Amino acid sequence: MSMLPKKFYLDNIFDNFMDSSSFETMKCDIYEKDGIYHIEADIPGLNKKDISIECNNGYITIKATKEQEEKNEDKNIIREERFYGTMERKFYIGDVDEENIEAEFKDGVLKITIPKVDEDNNKKYIEIK
Repeated sequence: MSMLPKKFYLDNIFDNFMDSSSFETMKCDIYEKDGIYHIEADIPGLNKKDISIECNNGYITIKATKEQEEKNEDKNIIREERFYGTMERKFYIGDVDEENIEAEFKDGVLKITIPKVDEDNNKKYIEIK
C-alpha cells in the first residue's frame, strides 16, 4: 500500500525539471484491454499530416511537428504562447504485432491500438543435451 496519492503533486516538477518547455509536451494515456495496448495522445492544433508514428524493437515513437506561421510585420504582438516546433514521445511497449498496429487522429486526439504478441507463439524451448 502506498502512502502517497496516485499522482504525487511534485511529479511534473521532477519529470520536467530540465525541460523548460514542459507545456509543449503531448499528454498521453496508455492502457491495456483485452490483449491490446491503447495509447491516446492529445495533440491539438495539428493536422494528421504533421504527425508520424514509428514502431521499432518494441518502442513506439510519436512525433508531431508544427511549422511557424509567417511573421507579419504589421502585427503588434502582445503575447505569443502557441507552440511551434517538434514534440516527440517514446514508449517501450515490448513484443507487439507490428503488422496490425492501427492509428486514428480525430479532434486533436491521436488513438493508437497495438495488439500484443501471443506469448505462447514467442516462446522458445531449449533442448537439454
